[in-house]
Amino acid sequence: MEATPSSKFSDVDEYGFKRGDHFDYKNYSKFMDGYLKTLTRRRMKWEAILQQNTDLTQVDAKLKRYIRKGIPGPYRPDVWMKISGAAAAQRRAPDLFRNLLRTEPFDKEISDSISIDLPRTFPDNIHFDTKKQRLYNILIAYAHHNRDVGYCQGLNYIAGLLLIVTDDEEKSFWLLKHIVENIVPQYHSHNMANLLRDLAVFRELVIRRIPAVNRHVDNLGLPYPVIASKWFICIFAEVLPVETVLRIWDCVFAEGYKIVFRAALAMFVTHKNAILGCDDIAALANLFRDTMIQDNIVTDCHGFVEAMFSLRLKRSELESLRKVAVLNPA
Repeated sequence: MEATPSSKFSDVDEYGFKRGDHFDYKNYSKFMDGYLKTLTRRRMKWEAILQQNTDLTQVDAKLKRYIRKGIPGPYRPDVWMKISGAAAAQRRAPDLFRNLLRTEPFDKEISDSISIDLPRTFPDNIHFDTKKQRLYNILIAYAHHNRDVGYCQGLNYIAGLLLIVTDDEEKSFWLLKHIVENIVPQYHSHNMANLLRDLAVFRELVIRRIPAVNRHVDNLGLPYPVIASKWFICIFAEVLPVETVLRIWDCVFAEGYKIVFRAALAMFVTHKNAILGCDDIAALANLFRDTMIQDNIVTDCHGFVEAMFSLRLKRSELESLRKVAVLNPA
């Protein structure tokens, strides 16, 4: 449908991202009418839980339930830092980030690669021009901290979104470090060994849960790495609508890597009919590249997260599949 800006909604979202030419304001308005009320109630509940539990390092059943329903925006930076363990890591090395920024001269090849990617990072965000030097600081510091990773495309999107949410270089650095080293280790290394392994695991999950979809994807000849590499590398940043990404990240920081698989599997399950309706590889590629990542299913962040957690998925299954994938590399 042709986009017609609603009187209630700007053509720029609350994070500064421009809404596309085909943004569905009508359906978004319907969704937000209910969701805004939910956010208000949720914020009041979070205020109470934060008064009772200022530590947040132990994610018990009640806190996990609250996190899955969404962390209010103003609380995200501090809650992410605490539930992930990034705050504790920062306390153990309080001067690390600033000392890394003094590691001059920086590696020229890394510095040049980061500088090339800065203008490509969220060009549709009206505030990001003012954040590019801060993003450079985060990425160059991390590249010199973790020489095995250095700088890899995709890190700019993760760090950029962290910076948008936290508005703080140091918190963004520590959260980036946690993601790269604890949530998705060796996704961003030069051989991307664990990324390739987990894409094979993801394909096996699709075979087990929705075999007809896997057969159709295989028959049309679109490889899983083409479909899902960016999902895993960026943890859906620069892929899905920003509020949906942040709801996924709320859960990632609390529950770890399993959430990445939940979100990827939910993308296939919720779009099963659309995938099966594609007649050729071009249509399928377009579905994954454009249509599927901006439709009402993923714009409804609450509904999408509910779909994620309606799936049966145990960590033990993932670990078992990972062992098989390592033994039988593609």
